[in-house]
Amino acid sequence: MLNSSKLYYNKNMRLYIGCPIWSFKGWVGNFYPEGTKPSDFLREYSRRLTTVEGNTTFYAVPAQDTLESWAAQMHEIFRFCPKVPKAISHEGKLMDNIERAREFIKVMSQLGPRLGPMFLQLPPRYSPKLLADLQVFLAVWPRDVRLAVEVRHLDWFDSPHDEALDQLLVDYNMARVTIDTRPIRDLDGDKILAGSVYQSLLEARERKPDIPVVPKRTADFVFVRYIGHPQLETNFPLLDEWAGYFVSQLREGADVYAFCHSPENMTAPWICKELHQRVANEISIAPLPWDEIESDKPEQPHLF
Repeated sequence: MLNSSKLYYNKNMRLYIGCPIWSFKGWVGNFYPEGTKPSDFLREYSRRLTTVEGNTTFYAVPAQDTLESWAAQMHEIFRFCPKVPKAISHEGKLMDNIERAREFIKVMSQLGPRLGPMFLQLPPRYSPKLLADLQVFLAVWPRDVRLAVEVRHLDWFDSPHDEALDQLLVDYNMARVTIDTRPIRDLDGDKILAGSVYQSLLEARERKPDIPVVPKRTADFVFVRYIGHPQLETNFPLLDEWAGYFVSQLREGADVYAFCHSPENMTAPWICKELHQRVANEISIAPLPWDEIESDKPEQPHLF
């Protein structure tokens, strides 16, 4: 663990932290104020956290009026990180969908300064045999639009494919996504969870990829997806690990994008808060907007 003293402040450091969604009714009365309407969910979300994993774009490209509404509700420091549509990432080769990708970038660019890195999640069948296809796709991706790439085929994590992917991403200044599913694979004590929460945990284990956790920086930013455990305290040892890694990257001048999930969604914002606080204990960073609107730590959600 790094020394907890705040050694210096770099005004260019950025830690963006958030969840995979903003529209969740279960947060009303705890994360969101009592009585918050669904139409105000994004506004309240962006007044507390600083980024979101825009999974909605995986299924449909938003209309212009929708994007205008989103931009109007977002805090000025907020960054929206849209997932590349599955029509691009999951249908045929990437090189066959370059025009679709260009159109998607054009649409999402309407978010202006609130647009964060985009997120290309490749399907499990996309193996290193398609490295040339990936290279063609990345070569035409605009250099001024950040992109993070997540691979799920296990061969990408073996030599020489691991090194080849890293070098390709370095060449184009694109991040290699790290997804950490260790919290939902720890079986100790899980059966004490309430029935619906335990079921959501089991479903998450089935859905999320069980792949190596190999944090690497191949760009001027890092992009991490942390699939947290619904019992907040169970996450603490791993949050300590990630906080140390983020501090090292921030000190090197990188931006950090961290997305905290939880199987039942309820715990995810508090995982974000715990992780941010751990980083803030090590180095001077901007407070969460959440910290600025609530002087006291919010009551933890009563899940069980």
